[in-house]
Amino acid sequence: MASAENEELRLVNRLSESRITACWLTSSFFAHKPRGCHVMERESFSSPEIAQILNTHFIPIKMDREERPDIDAIYMNYVQATTGSGGWPLNVFITPDLEPVFGGTYWPGPNHSMTAQGTLISRTVGFLEILKKMRDVWTTQESRCRESAKEITRQLREFAAEGVHSRQMGEKSEGDGLELDLLEEAYQHFRKKYDNTNAGFSTAPKFPTPVNLQFLLRLGQWPQAVKDVVGEEECSDAAGMVTNTLRKMARGGIRDQIGFGFSRYSVTKDWSLPHFEKMLYDQAQLLDVYLDAFLITRDPEMLGAVYDIATYLTSPPMAAPTGGFYSAEDADSYPTPSDSEKREGAYYVWTLKEFRTVLGDRDGNICARFYGILADGNVARENDPHDEFISQNVLKITTTPAALAKQVGMAESEVSTILKDGRKKLREYREKNRPRPALDDKIVVCWNGLAIGALARTSTALEAIDAEKANTCRQAAEDAATFIRKELFDEDTKTLYRVYREGRGDTPGFCDDYAFLIHGLIDLYEATFKETYLEFADILQASQTAQFHDSSSTSSSSSSSSGHGGFFTTSPTSPHLLLHLKSGMDAAEPSPNSLSARNLFRLASLLDHPPYADLARDTLAAFEAEVEQFPWCFAGMLAAVAMARLGVKGVVVVGEGEVRRRVMEGVGVGRTVAWGGGEWLRGRNALMGAMEVGKERVMVCEGGACREGVEFV
Repeated sequence: MASAENEELRLVNRLSESRITACWLTSSFFAHKPRGCHVMERESFSSPEIAQILNTHFIPIKMDREERPDIDAIYMNYVQATTGSGGWPLNVFITPDLEPVFGGTYWPGPNHSMTAQGTLISRTVGFLEILKKMRDVWTTQESRCRESAKEITRQLREFAAEGVHSRQMGEKSEGDGLELDLLEEAYQHFRKKYDNTNAGFSTAPKFPTPVNLQFLLRLGQWPQAVKDVVGEEECSDAAGMVTNTLRKMARGGIRDQIGFGFSRYSVTKDWSLPHFEKMLYDQAQLLDVYLDAFLITRDPEMLGAVYDIATYLTSPPMAAPTGGFYSAEDADSYPTPSDSEKREGAYYVWTLKEFRTVLGDRDGNICARFYGILADGNVARENDPHDEFISQNVLKITTTPAALAKQVGMAESEVSTILKDGRKKLREYREKNRPRPALDDKIVVCWNGLAIGALARTSTALEAIDAEKANTCRQAAEDAATFIRKELFDEDTKTLYRVYREGRGDTPGFCDDYAFLIHGLIDLYEATFKETYLEFADILQASQTAQFHDSSSTSSSSSSSSGHGGFFTTSPTSPHLLLHLKSGMDAAEPSPNSLSARNLFRLASLLDHPPYADLARDTLAAFEAEVEQFPWCFAGMLAAVAMARLGVKGVVVVGEGEVRRRVMEGVGVGRTVAWGGGEWLRGRNALMGAMEVGKERVMVCEGGACREGVEFV
């Protein structure tokens, strides 16, 4: 397989040729796979007419955004800035200098059925017309196009550099300007956005955004200083908003009610109709949040969701037999093995007739009541523009076993048995008779890092409840970490590679690969006390810092962010990139910078290594202006602010048994947990090296000193 550097060189050479032939480049970034990607692939990229004009007048390149998120982010910034929105498929026309001229998301092809979005062209104009217009404009107005592209690129660089004003002006900042009051501001924002009827924090479409949920849920778990600032009642209210949201999601169509896992988002504001795609990063983050909710509330419904998500991650098809986790399951599939056209949600939806056929009339009717199944289907016409859900039902929990037992005049225990058996029979029927959605079988390091951490924490929480399930979760996390180190880490250069699919890919790891994996390894160490995971995290942190940290003192033409602090998405020395971005805002995934700051504080505590804490504060300082202005956009960063203000307690356990179990109880924000008997760690951590290891006890280390942890005994 050719190296990534050679592939990039060939692309650059090809673009250089296009200077002479005046070709355009159109790039389509395909996630796996939003609805518009499927439709555009079918309408446009399978069309001979489209193919003829693309191949004659353009250099068409299709890229996988999961393998090259750096390129996707650059041009997504452009499309969002020029259209006010983004999404996938992302289609961009760029000059031979890689500068964007025109872009959008879905554009209709021949025989189209969806609505177009673009920057300059009418919403009703299709992809073929756009191609013809771009061809003609480039032919007749090439200089003007190039000038416009250069100006747009200049503005993008300026926009990307915003938020580091104090550093640009030469002012010294260590992140000390970020106060705990920002947590209260963020809470107030989410309080105003909260949907009191359906839960969640937006209208339709509704995304879970686990980073925000975890921030709110954990507010009341921080030391008293946070509660003094935010308010005791407010912290309780924040947790209530999240647990209600999680409950609505767990009962809604966004959850696979007879299988396992959660869909990407809800098309409707009441969580009833999902976009059926299942993503690894959603499962991992939601497992973390549902686990927090269970640990705080001890609500069995939260525990049920934990079991379901953990089962989904540790079972085929998501669990790779090699170790590690695959990336996603598609939304579309064939309704039956004999069908030739896929339909969205076909694997998951049911008719009332099917329920009765699979379960029998009595049990079928009882289960239909429980899951809101209607004879004419339960998807509103306005939510079915392609007529894919006629007479179909998305399963959602509409009642309780107790209420249903009263309705049908049966004992609650009997109804519960019917529901449990019915779920199993429906799942078995589905797996046997319906083609499963396509699997994106890439193993992506960053998403695996999130899954490793979530499963490690789950294993610890379940030890006293279900030792077998705990072991399954822990083993899956360890297998994934072992696989990544063996297959995707170069021991000589201390660098990661991002993707594995039928062998290691050529793309080097990005900042998020390092940050997310370090996060997972720290959680895995705390769950197992196996030093190899902590040592690996330490190695990766040094490599991440060397490759991605912004240590420049002045802006340069090769960097879109100037000043000290923070981590670039890609290495500042990466060739052939229009911009080098430095992101602090959380989205569907945590920001690499917010997670890096938290990792650094945790490693500083575990290793008694103050330079890591200094680097964490430096990362906070890089985003100080942005965080102060819009704290609710930086929920993950706010956790690092609390760490910076309150410190991180290093809890050291010596011995096994009850003491260790009690230390690991709860959510555990603002603390790390280490085993005091490890040889490598005792050599790396001077405080720990000086401890007596002969008796079972707990020590708490802060600020370069340790004391007996009497609160754990």
